[in-house]
Amino acid sequence: MLARLNVEPYDSLVQHLVSEAWLRLYRFPMPSLSKFAVCLSDQRLQHSPLMGQITDVLNQKLSAIDDARILTTLMVSVSPLVSPHLRDALIVKADSLLDTMDPSHYNNPRRVVQFLRNIKYSYRPLLEKCNHILLRNIPHLDAENISIIMGLYQSLQFNNCDFRLAAKQRLMELVDSSTDPFSFTKLFVALGPMAGQDTKERLESTTLLLAEEFNAQQALVVAETLEEIQCRNLHLIQKIVSVVHKNLHVYKPIEIARITQALILLQYQSPELFTKLRNILVHFLQDSVYPYEVTMLTRVLSMLPSPQLDEGVISRVEAVLPQCNLNDLNTFAMAVAKWVRNDPSYRHNTPSKYVRLLQTLNRCGHERLLKADRLDLVLEELKYMSGEWFEEMLLEETMVTLQRLENQISWANVPEMALFLTRTNHLCIPLMDRIASVTMEHINKIHYSATYATLLPFAILNYNPPRVDKMFDICIQHFIPHISFFDPHLLVLLAYALAVADCFPEDLIREIFNVDFLAKLDSQLETLPDAQNMRIRLRLMELNRAVCLECPEFQVPWFHERYCQQLQKKRNGSISPLQQQIHKMLGEVLGEINCARVAVLTPYFYKVDFECVLDRQHQAVAYSELSQLQISDDEKVRWGSDSVGKERSEFPPGAQRVAVDFLESKSFCKQSRHMKGEAMMRKRHLEILGYHVVQIPHFEWNSMELSTQDAWKEYLRKKIITELP
Repeated sequence: MLARLNVEPYDSLVQHLVSEAWLRLYRFPMPSLSKFAVCLSDQRLQHSPLMGQITDVLNQKLSAIDDARILTTLMVSVSPLVSPHLRDALIVKADSLLDTMDPSHYNNPRRVVQFLRNIKYSYRPLLEKCNHILLRNIPHLDAENISIIMGLYQSLQFNNCDFRLAAKQRLMELVDSSTDPFSFTKLFVALGPMAGQDTKERLESTTLLLAEEFNAQQALVVAETLEEIQCRNLHLIQKIVSVVHKNLHVYKPIEIARITQALILLQYQSPELFTKLRNILVHFLQDSVYPYEVTMLTRVLSMLPSPQLDEGVISRVEAVLPQCNLNDLNTFAMAVAKWVRNDPSYRHNTPSKYVRLLQTLNRCGHERLLKADRLDLVLEELKYMSGEWFEEMLLEETMVTLQRLENQISWANVPEMALFLTRTNHLCIPLMDRIASVTMEHINKIHYSATYATLLPFAILNYNPPRVDKMFDICIQHFIPHISFFDPHLLVLLAYALAVADCFPEDLIREIFNVDFLAKLDSQLETLPDAQNMRIRLRLMELNRAVCLECPEFQVPWFHERYCQQLQKKRNGSISPLQQQIHKMLGEVLGEINCARVAVLTPYFYKVDFECVLDRQHQAVAYSELSQLQISDDEKVRWGSDSVGKERSEFPPGAQRVAVDFLESKSFCKQSRHMKGEAMMRKRHLEILGYHVVQIPHFEWNSMELSTQDAWKEYLRKKIITELP
C-alpha cells in the first residue's frame, strides 16, 4: 500500500487514499487496520488525524483482539497518541496475550518493549515478561535483532544481567559468520561495548578491513561505537572518518550532530574537518524549526571551538525557547555558558547577546514551572537536569512546583521522584514524607526492584524519623522474597544504600557475600561500561567494609585489601598547601608538630585528614619515632596490625585516638547544614575503629568568625581538646 508507493507523503495520490481510508476505517478488519497503521507510520503520519481515528478504533475494539501480532503492531503505530487510560488498557491486554501466544514469535514481545520505549514508560512487570520470552529466543536471534532489543532496553534503563550475558554469548557465536558490512555493523554495535579487550581488537581489525565498504549510516554507527569503546586505533578512526567525510552531503541534521559529537569525544584532530562540520551545523540550525533538533545542534555546536557566535544562531535559539521543555532549556543554558567562557570579550564583561539569551532562558524556565499541572510530565523533563544554571535559577522554584503537585505523587512515580531528590541532594521534608506515606500505603503495587530508588534519598540524605524507619521495614519485607531475581549490580547498590542507613538485613547480606553471587556479578560487570563497572566495584568494597565493621557476627571476610591498595596507588598522594597549613596549626595547638599526623590511612582504608592522640588529661601524646610507623608507597601514614599494638603499648592508659575530618559541601544536603548519610556512616566506622571523631564543617571553618590564625587555632583547640568526653 502506501509504504510501497514512491511518492511524497502529501502527494495527491496519498491524499486520495487517506480520504478513502477515512471513510472506510471503522469497517476495516483488525489485521487490515494494523497493516494500514504501519503504512501511515512509514509515511511519517503518526500524528495525523487518521492515526487518531485508528487509535479510537483500537480503544473501542481492544477487548475483541486476540492476536498478539495485530495488537503489538497497533500499539507501536499509535504510541504517540495513547492516553494514560488507553496505555494501561493496552498493557493489560498485551500482558494477557503474551501468555497465550507461541513463545517463538519473538517479534511480539520486542514490539511491546518498543511501545514502552516510545511512551517512555518502564513498566517492570511487562518488561520482565517480554525479557523472559526474548531470553528463550536468544539462540535464534541475529545480530540485528539483538542490537535493536539492547537499544530499546538501554532507552528504558532496563539492564537485565541474564539477557546481556546470553546476548554476549550469542554475538560471540556470530562473529565468524558476520563478514558483510550490514551484518558486521549490527554485530559491532551490539558486541563492541560488552566485549573483552581481545575481542575488541579482533572486531577493530575486521572493521578496518570492511571500512571502505560501509555506507553513510554504517559509518555513523561505527564511529559512535568506536567512541563508546574508547577506541585509540588512529588508523581505524581515520578510515571511518574518510567514509564519513565522503558522505557529509547525505546526512540529516541530527546525524551530523551525532557524527560531530563522536569525533570530538574520540579526540580526533582535524581543524579543517571540524570547521566544515561547524558550518554544516550552523546551516542546519538556522533552517530548523524543530525544538528538539535546534537543541541537539546547539549542544554539539557548543562543543566546538568558535571565535565568535553567529547572530543567526542566537536568533534561532531565541525563537524556539518558548517551545522548549525544561531539559532542553537546561541544554541551551549549558551551551551559552560554554560560549560565554570561550568569548574573548568575557574577560571584561558578559556580552549583551548572551545576557539577553540567559534572561530569556530564565523567563521561559520560570514560566514553564508556573504553568506545570501534571507531575509525571514535570518529572520526565527533570530526569536529566543538572548543572549550575538549573541549581542557581530553577532548583528552588522546581521544589515549590513539586510541592504544589505533591498530591499527584503515586506508587507509579514514587521511584522517579525519589531519584530526583537524590540527584539534586535536596532534603525537602514535605516531599520525603509524602513519598514515605505513599510507599507504605501502596507497597504491594511497587515493583520489588523499585525499592532501591525509593529508599535511596532517605539513606543518602540521612532522613530517618520513626515513620521512615517503619517504611524501611516494610520495603525490606517486600523485596526480600525476590532477592534471587535482582540483577547482581542492583542488589549491591540496594545493600549499600541500606548500609548507609545503618540497616543490614541478614538475608540480603548472605545473598551477596557468597561465591556464586560474586561470580555472577563479575560476569555481569564485564558487560557494563567501564564507569559503571568501577562504580559497582567501589560500592561492593564499601559494603564489604561496612559489614565487616558493623556486623562481625555475619563472619563476612574482608577481601578488598588488594583492591584498596591498587586504588590508593592511582590516587594523588600529595599533601596540599592547605593541609600543610592546618597541620602546622595543629602542631601549635597540641604542643609540637609530631603530635599530629596528616592523611592517615586506617584499617579498611579510610583516609583521615588529621590524627592525634590525647591522654586522660586531654594532653597531646607525641607519636613514636618515624621508624616505627608504616609508610605506604604514596607517603600517606597507615597504621597496621603490628604498629597498632606497638603504638598502643606506648600510649598512656586511657589514651584516645582522635580523627579530625574536614567536611566539604558535598557532605551536606543542598543549601543546608544537614549532614548526609555517607558522612554519618564514615563517622560510625571510625568510631568502631577506636577513634573519637571531630568533624569540621566547611561553613564553620570558612565563616567570618574564623578569619584569623588565632581564631582557627582556638576553634581547633575547642573542638579537639575541650569537647573531648
